[in-house]
Amino acid sequence: MYKNLAGRAVLAWAAACFLSPAFSQPQASKEPLKIGFVYVTPVTDAGWVRQHEEGRKAVDAALGGKVSTTFVENVPEGADAERVIRDLAQQGHRLIFTPSFGYMEPTLKVARDFPGVKFESITGYKTAPNVAAANARYYEGRYLAGIAAGRMTKTNVAGYVAGFPIPEVLQGINAFTLGMRSVNPDAKVVVVWLNEWFDPPKERDAAMALFNQNADVIAFHTGSTAVMAAAQERGKLAVAYHSDMRKIAPDAQIVAVTHQWGGYYTERARAVLDGSWKSGNVWGGVKEGMIRVGDFGRKVPKAVQQEVLARQKDIAEGRLQPFRAVAADVRDNEGHAVIAKGAQLNDEQILKMNWLVEGVQGRVGR
Repeated sequence: MYKNLAGRAVLAWAAACFLSPAFSQPQASKEPLKIGFVYVTPVTDAGWVRQHEEGRKAVDAALGGKVSTTFVENVPEGADAERVIRDLAQQGHRLIFTPSFGYMEPTLKVARDFPGVKFESITGYKTAPNVAAANARYYEGRYLAGIAAGRMTKTNVAGYVAGFPIPEVLQGINAFTLGMRSVNPDAKVVVVWLNEWFDPPKERDAAMALFNQNADVIAFHTGSTAVMAAAQERGKLAVAYHSDMRKIAPDAQIVAVTHQWGGYYTERARAVLDGSWKSGNVWGGVKEGMIRVGDFGRKVPKAVQQEVLARQKDIAEGRLQPFRAVAADVRDNEGHAVIAKGAQLNDEQILKMNWLVEGVQGRVGR
């Protein structure tokens, strides 16, 4: 399902072929494979960590008694992460998933001391003989959500609550804006930077400030459901991220961009069990089933739903690339051409993204 792409090295978590077969011997005993997960926030009903918890449960469901999984939640990035990852390795976990960008370096450090343990750095990009990396093309879902937002807005203003100005977040803002303006050229996107991944009060305050600036639809790249709750409270519209959030915002949600980790996690656990696990770097999207857009709210007309789903199919089948300039140059919000007409960005360029597209009000990190 998750295609390994050969032929080039990448600077970040771009798709590439699995590499050395070192440390891939199967379990010597018939004891269940112990698998550990480290979560950067508490496990909540929806959000980034919820999707990884659903992935863990999918492993249990698929592999049953062959595995024994556990998780540690609310682990800050940095020294605490290294301690928790090391503890899991010392406790006999032979496969450890660390799904947060700030876990990358601690994972690599612990991996050097436990060459017989397999590690999966999710959203990281550095690998080692016993450390693989994987991420998803979230920007594909963001583009599709932008189409829905462009159709649903009445003020032509969308808000965007953003965590940190790293390439992954910039990709999402830009793809959302391009999707929105593909159906509504007058639309603009106002960004608020939090420099936090998970701070519900700050997320809520940022959303309220954006609504006060005439935004009637909002998107976010943070870890809680606070933005959705704010939209529900104010009678506005919102794009759910990570998970379906209709329970939190039944009237506000127009669509959800969801992350689907169960297939990848199960495949990697199965590879450890049968001795075929190899290090490498995967970057999968709609085509690979790692990103899905759907879970439309009740206010979204059928025609809009069908349009978004049709464009999702186009992405899956390679007919649509969010970062391709079709009719004209794509420019950043300072007027510089960043994608020439007829061209599209390659993975390396996407992974290095450090600009905001025309239509976005704001600056990188400000």
